[in-house]
Order: sequence, then C-alpha cells, then structure tokens
Amino acid sequence: MKLAALFIACTALAACNKSPEIHEKNASIEKVAEAANKANSVTGIFLHAGQWRLTGTMEEMNIPGMPASTQADVKRMMGEKNNFTMEYCLTPEEAKRPRGKFFGGKQSDNCRYESFDMVGGKIDAVMRCEGRPSGSMTMKISGTYSPDSYSTKAAMEVAGDGRGSMSMKMRSEAKRIGECDAAGEEKAS
Repeated sequence: MKLAALFIACTALAACNKSPEIHEKNASIEKVAEAANKANSVTGIFLHAGQWRLTGTMEEMNIPGMPASTQADVKRMMGEKNNFTMEYCLTPEEAKRPRGKFFGGKQSDNCRYESFDMVGGKIDAVMRCEGRPSGSMTMKISGTYSPDSYSTKAAMEVAGDGRGSMSMKMRSEAKRIGECDAAGEEKAS
C-alpha cells in the first residue's frame, strides 16, 4: 500500500537532537531535507544511529460511496495489515545526512509541504500531492520527538474520483532500541 509507505516515511522524520528549528512553507521534499541537514550541521546529530522499532496503527478509515458491509470488510482487512511493527537499522551516515526520501517516501515532483515546522520537541506538517491517479492527497502530521524516540498522528485525505474523499487517520511510535544487528536488515511484522 503506497499510502501506508508514504505515511511511514513521513512519520519517521520526527526524531531530532538539540531541538533544531525548521520552518518551511510551500517546500519540496528535497528542500525540507536540505533545511534538516542545515539544522543538523548546527545542532549536532539529527538522529541517533542504531536499531529502531516503529509501530503503527490505523485508527480510522472512511470510504464514501461504498456499501457499509463492504466498507466494514475493507476496514477490517486494512486494520489487520496496517497494525504493524517494523525494525530498521539507521547507519551513522544516514543519521548525519537524511535524504529527501526520508521526508516523503519515494522522490516525487508532485508532492510539496504546504508547511513544515519542527521546533521544541514538536512537529507539525501538511503535505499535498497532486496528479495522482486517484486525485489529490493531503496529509497532516503532528507529534513529538526526542533524539531516541517519536510519536506522531497523521490524517490523510484522498480526493478526486467523483465519489467523495477517502480519509484515514493513523498513529505511530518509534524508539531506538539499541545498536544495529550484524546484518543491518529491515524486519517487518
């Protein structure tokens, strides 16, 4: 599910050291990454390298125009698939210089941050993607962060196919759980 992957990538951005300030408006994913790298060079390591565990839960999903019984089946199926736990290794190089894909998933010319504010242990962001086959997508992210953990909530709305807007609300939590294992591989469950 591409939207879930985008959500994971967007929420993974919320762990900072020494409270850098990032304020961007109408910015590309790459520009936000550049601002983070600039703040990183001033305040120290952006993320602590090591093994991280990310858990996420879909809290709400609304699909207009779909019969209630089908919608219930889809929600149940999506809930089972989107309650996830994933572990990944963040290398020292990645911690020092996160790239654009870290802030928005796969690089995309059609996605921009309407706003991106990260300061004082809090993050608030609004990302909009246009020109998707299913219409436009808007994601609002809010949460808290520290050098070794973060917690976020995201609300996503996809509009455009004439039946109304599909919406989802998800939350995630992540924490650094130690040093990377020898293989440094991503594990999902």
